[in-house]
Amino acid sequence: MDNYIISDNLSLLAKLMDIHGDNPFKAKSFANAAFQIEKLTVPLQDTPRDAIFRIKGIGESTGKCVIEMLETGHFLLLEDYLRKTPPGILDMMRIKGIGPKKIATIWKELEIETLGELLYACNENRLTLLKGFGQKTQESIRQSIEFFLSNRERFLYAEVESFATELDALFSRLFSSAKVAVTGAFRRQQPIIDELEFVIGMAIDEVAEKFKSIADFNRLDNTDDAILLQYKEHIKIKIYGVEEENFATKLFTTTGTEAFLDAFFSHTGKSSGGQETTEKAIFSTAGLPFIPPALRETAAIVQSAANGALPALIQSTDIKGIIHSHSQWSDGVASLEDMAKAARDQGFEYLVISDHSRSAFYANGLHVERIVAQHEQIEQLNKQLAPFRIFKSIEADILNDGSLDYPDEVLKTFDLVIASVHTNLKMPEEKAMARLLKAISNPYTTILGHMTGRLLLSRNGYPVDHKAVVEACVANDVVIELNAHPRRLDIDWEWIPYALEKGALLSIDPDAHAIEGYKDIHYGTLAAQKGGLTREKNLSSFSRAELEAFLEARKLKKGL
Repeated sequence: MDNYIISDNLSLLAKLMDIHGDNPFKAKSFANAAFQIEKLTVPLQDTPRDAIFRIKGIGESTGKCVIEMLETGHFLLLEDYLRKTPPGILDMMRIKGIGPKKIATIWKELEIETLGELLYACNENRLTLLKGFGQKTQESIRQSIEFFLSNRERFLYAEVESFATELDALFSRLFSSAKVAVTGAFRRQQPIIDELEFVIGMAIDEVAEKFKSIADFNRLDNTDDAILLQYKEHIKIKIYGVEEENFATKLFTTTGTEAFLDAFFSHTGKSSGGQETTEKAIFSTAGLPFIPPALRETAAIVQSAANGALPALIQSTDIKGIIHSHSQWSDGVASLEDMAKAARDQGFEYLVISDHSRSAFYANGLHVERIVAQHEQIEQLNKQLAPFRIFKSIEADILNDGSLDYPDEVLKTFDLVIASVHTNLKMPEEKAMARLLKAISNPYTTILGHMTGRLLLSRNGYPVDHKAVVEACVANDVVIELNAHPRRLDIDWEWIPYALEKGALLSIDPDAHAIEGYKDIHYGTLAAQKGGLTREKNLSSFSRAELEAFLEARKLKKGL
């Protein structure tokens, strides 16, 4: 084992000891030993063992650790620390601008264990509420994480959307005489994308030859009809080359999943596509209405199309109000007034302000006296901004026993209540279900927020029985949120058909912590379309008057 490895191991141990809050003097001694060893010009492997203890900066304890590494190739103390440290914490140590003490604060106070969770916290303005963190530090950390994550294998749809648009425009210029279209998982609006796929109406040999002269595209692999590329170490790009007369068929077969295509060709009685020049013609020849790409996931959608039961998919323009948003009253970036005016100016009819409840101390949650003050401001703003309306709401933490964060006399002061789990996420399904079902049965719970607490590519969320949760929400007249933040998209689109079948009402909510967060409605709508959601079954598509009537009717039904 060479000096650099030994030095790195000692340095890593020192940082981990700081993160875990262990003896700071001992941690400093390991850090100092690492520094001194790095400067040595003689390999420690060739140094007599007793002489190691005479090297400046190496004491009895550190010397024994050095000898252990030299003789066994192991460092048991470091291995012990690595076992009790979540892998995501080690990733944080690679991010510029976050030292061990800041990592310890993030981990212990915010219960954050992955880079994805940390990035989400930065976007929610959560770090500025911690001692020793300011706006500049938070922004620096956010940028460093985004740079670090840009070299991974899988991406959120939102992370590659603009890049896909740029590539589409670039390829259209490069192959100006040929048809170009995005295909695959991106075209189906999948929340997670492994590679961007394109179809180009030109023979694959000609396509491949063209890319040889284009800078920044690295050729990774090829098949009979496609080449795999990578652009500046970004997401992988798969290019299908096909003669122009087969363009529509190739676009069709590369868009749908295997399950969808099997069902489609079983319906048509063919094993492959014909010579149609458009996708609409392909469906027409099969005697089916056009199935939007987002729905081409399952076999069931083919039968729905055959039965004339395709849903009229919700559009972003169907959203009439912002439900679920945060202001400076808790952990939002903008003032309540600015959030409301921005929503009004963007054409929305109302804003449901739902700052965090008191148990969310890490998010500056509202204690009762602050709720009273916020409600006074809302009433003043509603007079100024009419007919636009701010609805009084709260994102109430679902506590460990399933109760909400305030007593009934406080909950009844809100127009509606969003109930969400934010803490103690590492729980078995039995515990998670007990918490959720009790919260859902609370008569003041209007909306169940982000059902599983997941963060895509970062945190799986707690396990739930989706069917039982959906059925409980329907039975208790609780709306199920589709959290539109592209890192959440929770409820998962795959469970939307079941929810609709059972008669549930959903709500596409941006969970906005800044005015810019309103744009996330776009991603929530894309996910909702995959699940077949219609405007009529989405609460945030209700007009102001319809929402007021809905809330009033619900309170009467509940006897509130």
